[in-house]
Amino acid sequence: MTDEQARRRFAQARVARLATADALGQPHIVPMVFAVSRGSDGGDTVYSAVDAKPKRSRALRRLANVAANPRVAVLVDHYGPDWDALWWVRADGTGRILDADQPEARDAIARLVARYPQYREQPPLGPVLAIDVARWSSWSAAGD
Repeated sequence: MTDEQARRRFAQARVARLATADALGQPHIVPMVFAVSRGSDGGDTVYSAVDAKPKRSRALRRLANVAANPRVAVLVDHYGPDWDALWWVRADGTGRILDADQPEARDAIARLVARYPQYREQPPLGPVLAIDVARWSSWSAAGD
Protein backbone atom coordinates (compact mmCIF):
# COMPACT_ATOMS: atom_id res chain seq x y z
CA MET A 1 0.00 0.00 0.00
CA THR A 2 1.19 3.53 -0.66
CA ASP A 3 2.10 5.93 2.14
CA GLU A 4 -1.13 7.84 1.47
CA GLN A 5 -3.21 4.65 1.69
CA ALA A 6 -1.38 3.71 4.89
CA ARG A 7 -1.99 7.17 6.36
CA ARG A 8 -5.69 6.99 5.48
CA ARG A 9 -6.12 3.55 7.10
CA PHE A 10 -4.20 4.72 10.15
CA ALA A 11 -6.29 7.90 10.51
CA GLN A 12 -9.56 5.94 10.29
CA ALA A 13 -8.65 3.52 13.09
CA ARG A 14 -10.24 4.20 16.49
CA VAL A 15 -7.38 2.98 18.70
CA ALA A 16 -3.61 2.61 18.32
CA ARG A 17 -0.73 1.17 20.32
CA LEU A 18 1.99 3.61 21.34
CA ALA A 19 5.49 2.20 21.80
CA THR A 20 8.02 4.26 23.74
CA ALA A 21 11.31 3.44 25.44
CA ASP A 22 13.03 5.03 28.39
CA ALA A 23 16.58 6.43 28.37
CA LEU A 24 17.95 2.89 28.86
CA GLY A 25 15.87 1.43 26.03
CA GLN A 26 13.31 -0.33 28.25
CA PRO A 27 10.19 -0.64 26.05
CA HIS A 28 6.70 0.40 27.10
CA ILE A 29 3.53 -0.03 25.03
CA VAL A 30 0.02 1.24 25.73
CA PRO A 31 -3.22 1.68 23.79
CA MET A 32 -4.24 5.22 22.94
CA VAL A 33 -6.90 7.22 21.15
CA PHE A 34 -5.57 9.77 18.68
CA ALA A 35 -6.12 12.23 15.88
CA VAL A 36 -3.94 12.79 12.81
CA SER A 37 -3.23 16.20 11.32
CA ARG A 38 -1.41 17.16 8.14
CA GLY A 39 0.61 20.35 8.52
CA SER A 40 1.07 23.10 5.97
CA ASP A 41 4.48 21.59 5.23
CA GLY A 42 2.79 18.31 4.22
CA GLY A 43 4.07 16.45 7.28
CA ASP A 44 1.80 14.40 9.51
CA THR A 45 1.43 14.66 13.28
CA VAL A 46 -0.37 12.16 15.50
CA TYR A 47 -1.89 13.64 18.67
CA SER A 48 -3.02 12.04 21.91
CA ALA A 49 -3.79 13.69 25.24
CA VAL A 50 -3.87 12.76 28.89
CA ASP A 51 -7.56 12.44 29.67
CA ALA A 52 -9.76 11.75 32.68
CA LYS A 53 -9.89 7.95 32.33
CA PRO A 54 -8.74 6.39 35.63
CA LYS A 55 -4.96 6.37 35.99
CA ARG A 56 -2.63 5.90 38.91
CA SER A 57 -1.10 9.30 38.19
CA ARG A 58 -1.13 12.07 35.58
CA ALA A 59 2.67 11.70 35.45
CA LEU A 60 2.44 8.94 32.85
CA ARG A 61 5.36 6.70 32.00
CA ARG A 62 4.81 7.31 28.27
CA LEU A 63 5.40 11.04 28.80
CA ALA A 64 8.53 10.46 30.89
CA ASN A 65 9.80 8.09 28.21
CA VAL A 66 9.23 10.63 25.43
CA ALA A 67 11.03 13.29 27.47
CA ALA A 68 14.01 10.93 27.85
CA ASN A 69 13.87 9.32 24.40
CA PRO A 70 11.62 11.02 21.83
CA ARG A 71 11.77 8.19 19.27
CA VAL A 72 8.37 6.47 19.22
CA ALA A 73 6.23 4.16 17.09
CA VAL A 74 2.44 4.01 16.83
CA LEU A 75 0.69 0.93 15.40
CA VAL A 76 -2.85 0.35 14.18
CA ASP A 77 -4.03 -2.96 12.78
CA HIS A 78 -6.96 -4.97 11.55
CA TYR A 79 -7.18 -8.65 12.40
CA GLY A 80 -10.10 -11.00 12.00
CA PRO A 81 -11.09 -14.48 10.89
CA ASP A 82 -10.55 -13.62 7.20
CA TRP A 83 -6.78 -13.61 6.97
CA ASP A 84 -6.98 -12.20 3.44
CA ALA A 85 -8.19 -8.93 5.01
CA LEU A 86 -5.39 -8.51 7.59
CA TRP A 87 -3.33 -5.31 7.61
CA TRP A 88 -1.25 -3.06 9.83
CA VAL A 89 0.15 0.47 9.59
CA ARG A 90 2.93 1.92 11.73
CA ALA A 91 3.94 5.56 12.15
CA ASP A 92 7.53 6.04 13.29
CA GLY A 93 8.41 9.48 14.53
CA THR A 94 9.57 11.91 17.15
CA GLY A 95 7.43 12.69 20.18
CA ARG A 96 6.97 16.08 21.79
CA ILE A 97 5.07 16.95 24.97
CA LEU A 98 2.85 20.03 24.76
CA ASP A 99 1.28 21.95 27.63
CA ALA A 100 -2.49 22.04 27.18
CA ASP A 101 -2.53 25.85 26.95
CA GLN A 102 -0.27 25.97 23.85
CA PRO A 103 -2.10 26.76 20.57
CA GLU A 104 -1.01 23.48 18.95
CA ALA A 105 -2.25 21.54 21.98
CA ARG A 106 -5.59 23.37 22.00
CA ASP A 107 -6.03 22.49 18.31
CA ALA A 108 -5.10 18.85 19.03
CA ILE A 109 -7.63 18.64 21.88
CA ALA A 110 -10.31 20.12 19.59
CA ARG A 111 -9.51 17.42 17.01
CA LEU A 112 -9.78 14.72 19.67
CA VAL A 113 -13.10 16.11 20.93
CA ALA A 114 -14.46 16.14 17.36
CA ARG A 115 -13.30 12.57 16.77
CA TYR A 116 -14.40 10.90 20.01
CA PRO A 117 -17.93 11.56 21.37
CA GLN A 118 -16.75 10.51 24.86
CA TYR A 119 -14.59 13.65 24.99
CA ARG A 120 -17.50 16.00 24.31
CA GLU A 121 -18.67 15.68 27.93
CA GLN A 122 -15.18 15.80 29.42
CA PRO A 123 -12.42 17.06 27.08
CA PRO A 124 -8.87 15.96 27.83
CA LEU A 125 -6.98 18.33 30.10
CA GLY A 126 -3.54 17.44 28.75
CA PRO A 127 -0.67 17.42 28.48
CA VAL A 128 -0.74 16.51 24.79
CA LEU A 129 1.62 14.10 23.10
CA ALA A 130 2.49 15.22 19.54
CA ILE A 131 4.25 12.69 17.31
CA ASP A 132 5.81 14.09 14.16
CA VAL A 133 5.71 11.20 11.69
CA ALA A 134 9.00 10.56 9.92
CA ARG A 135 7.94 7.35 8.18
CA TRP A 136 4.84 5.30 7.42
CA SER A 137 5.28 1.49 7.24
CA SER A 138 2.52 -0.91 6.30
CA TRP A 139 1.57 -4.43 5.31
CA SER A 140 -1.61 -5.88 3.87
CA ALA A 141 -2.46 -9.52 3.21
CA ALA A 142 -4.32 -8.33 0.11
CA GLY A 143 -1.10 -6.74 -1.14
CA ASP A 144 -2.72 -3.35 -1.71
